[in-house]
Amino acid sequence: MSDQQAVKVAPPPGKPDDWVPAGDLQEVVDPHWFFHEAPRETVFITGSEAAREAIRRANVDCAISYPITPQSETMQQCGYLYDEGYIKDYYRGEEEIGVMSAVGGASRAGVRSLTATSGPGLMRGMEAISSWPGARTPLVLLNMCRVINTPLAIQPDNIEISFLLNTGILHLHAEHQQDFYDYSLAAFLVSEEVDVTLPCVVSVDGFFVTHARGHVSMQDEKYKIPPRDGWRSAVPAMDNENPPARISRDAPIQKSNFISYHMHASWQQEVFAAVQRSAKYFKRYIGDQIEVVNPGAEEMIIASGSCVSQAREAVRQSEEAGREVGLVKIKTVRPFPTQQLIEAVKGAKRILIPEFNQAGWLHQNVCSALIGHTQAQIAPGPRVYGGMTMPTELVLDWLEEFRKPNPSFTF
Repeated sequence: MSDQQAVKVAPPPGKPDDWVPAGDLQEVVDPHWFFHEAPRETVFITGSEAAREAIRRANVDCAISYPITPQSETMQQCGYLYDEGYIKDYYRGEEEIGVMSAVGGASRAGVRSLTATSGPGLMRGMEAISSWPGARTPLVLLNMCRVINTPLAIQPDNIEISFLLNTGILHLHAEHQQDFYDYSLAAFLVSEEVDVTLPCVVSVDGFFVTHARGHVSMQDEKYKIPPRDGWRSAVPAMDNENPPARISRDAPIQKSNFISYHMHASWQQEVFAAVQRSAKYFKRYIGDQIEVVNPGAEEMIIASGSCVSQAREAVRQSEEAGREVGLVKIKTVRPFPTQQLIEAVKGAKRILIPEFNQAGWLHQNVCSALIGHTQAQIAPGPRVYGGMTMPTELVLDWLEEFRKPNPSFTF
């Protein structure tokens, strides 16, 4: 049979002979047009449903799942998308490290790959996850944040993000359902750029977003973004004739000598350089890496994820009370928007950093970025964790205390 002759593929069990996968009926469109010009309709859906709709339009080849609250609903929805023909291959793995290894292998083979997890599942799969950047696997992991500290709980807490920050993985932190939809689609496109070729995590604070409804503006489901070109990568896709470049390097790297040290170090440098190169591509689809409200304010709140929503309300109530408070929303935590952040807070005297975790990973990153570039005092909080909500009053109380000559909290 010649290469030009079509191969007749039997329909899946339970489907009629004339069944056509829904994905085959979609129109592939230019990503810029898709993000910025395509007509959109606003719907009122949960964060899990927003993720489903992003995946429907993402031209996904392979999705591999393993259940853990609160991400299970999204990967259950992937099963429906597979049945409808929007995803080409889908199955449930045996446990998290097996899923993370398998989805990495799928990406190495050159196909667009997706999985999702939460909290303890992320930690269980970390050995495989941390290997993704070194293998230059452009895949997407949706991370619905959940408590990982003991005592065990299922409530939202995003301390797990801190374990991902220095792996070489691209990382976005969504504020609400709209972000989760847009960021997930952008993640596929940016991760697959030839001078990036890295995995991308899109984190969202579980339950606060995944199980709550919000307005999401979406393109028509008849459109989808272009497929992945598996050969357009920093590392060639793996097949029977082309073993991946990392495998060809394994022999010298496993030896304890200068050559192995040098090769590993140079590879790490290239991975983290690729993280920085991704910034220009994120700008194409989600705009600047930060959003600034009331630029030039002497009091600024810096936040990411769901904390941004509490901060917005604190800014609004402060304005009603006659005080100007600014806000910087961090969209991409990797690459971290250092230069944009320095510019955004150059007039600030006081900076507050609320977080949904005990460790204060955003506070640490902000301090590292701003050292030597600001005279502002930077407050390490407020912080809530273990699934607690953050009342706007807590943010306002911290701001009020911050204005005192000797605030009660330490810096």
